[in-house]
Amino acid sequence: MGDSTRLKIAFIGTHGVGKTTLCYGLAARLKARDVVLDIVHEVARRCPLPINQQTGLAAQSWILHTQLAEELVAAARYPVVLCDRSVLDNYVYLLLAAGRQPALETLVESWMATYDLLVTVPIMGELNPDGLRATDPEFQRAVADRLHRELERRELPTLRLDAGTRETWLDDVEREAMVRLSPPQLALL
Repeated sequence: MGDSTRLKIAFIGTHGVGKTTLCYGLAARLKARDVVLDIVHEVARRCPLPINQQTGLAAQSWILHTQLAEELVAAARYPVVLCDRSVLDNYVYLLLAAGRQPALETLVESWMATYDLLVTVPIMGELNPDGLRATDPEFQRAVADRLHRELERRELPTLRLDAGTRETWLDDVEREAMVRLSPPQLALL
């Protein structure tokens, strides 16, 4: 990887689908290739306000802005940033709780252009309780459906992982990351 190569990848999807596991798995693989990187962890876990179905505009605004701030810091310090969510994921929870927020629409829209790769992680099986995130499968599905609609509405390209090929997800994401990290090859005569 060249010193000027910069890359920001976000794993997107509803809660409880394995984004964190993929994020850490990719980080381990890239570090084994001597890629210098940082992970922006899911900030909702630190939110001092109610989340899940009890969330509101204040909580989701805190989460969205904290995500932005942490991505700014990570990108200033490291050439490669892996995000265990994108700002669009965070905004979808806000949309479900409080509806569209014109002041945030422009911010989210412009921020989505800062990701070099969006990886959509599908729902797989039942939710495992982690003590924080909602375990209601209907709420999980509502978030996933709304996120899908927002991706389509915004025409954002994503690497969509297939629920039937979970065993290759990490390989697929690593391959896409390395395509973006590898310097272009000159064609030989």
